[in-house]
Amino acid sequence: MAAAALCALASVPAMAQPPRPLVMLVETSALMPQARIEGDTVVEGLHLDLGQALARRLGRELVARPVPRKRLAEALQRGEGDLLCDYQSEWLPGAFAWSRPFLPDQALLITAASAPAPASLSAVAGQPVGTVRGYVYPEMTDALRSGFMRNDAPDAVANLQKLALGRVQHALTGRRVLEYQQRTGNFKLALHPPLVVSEVLAQCALSPSSPVGLAALNAAIHSLVAEGELTRLLARYR
Repeated sequence: MAAAALCALASVPAMAQPPRPLVMLVETSALMPQARIEGDTVVEGLHLDLGQALARRLGRELVARPVPRKRLAEALQRGEGDLLCDYQSEWLPGAFAWSRPFLPDQALLITAASAPAPASLSAVAGQPVGTVRGYVYPEMTDALRSGFMRNDAPDAVANLQKLALGRVQHALTGRRVLEYQQRTGNFKLALHPPLVVSEVLAQCALSPSSPVGLAALNAAIHSLVAEGELTRLLARYR
């Protein structure tokens, strides 16, 4: 009888283990609307919303892990995370698989209404332009060459604050950041209509050691876009 019981137990299939969480890396210096980070926790923001939406479609839980910008490529290469989103391949060196481009933004040149409105990028040659330390602006460099006079701020919000305080008359910013800061009332300066410097469709970089395949990630992104959820996520921060 004992032998029969053992046989019966042996015939019961083992419970399937749930897949391990999807780990998304988030830059520690990210600010809203990209992310708000408290200690080691990503509390809110577009990156968290996007990661959760992708994880659901991949049948996984999400873990959002803050990592300093200088360590992002190394951490992704070493498998400390599965993916990093809102980047482009030229911004992040490494042997990563890259998703389809899908996350829109615009790089803008904005000018205080109290200053003359530039008719083109070349109109600000020789004038200080608010920029963010560590960021590259290839379109401005190509258009202005040595006339591109950077005036660096530590982050995107400080860059807008510098413009609001009158320390510069022009600044480069992303449309997402600008619209969010205007909507929340943190940036109230009157502006001329912005000049679009470039259109961006950002991607997700996938770690070479991630169990998530690129085809599965792209299928999740396709679903996110086709079902309108990406549009709804972006609208939260406009």
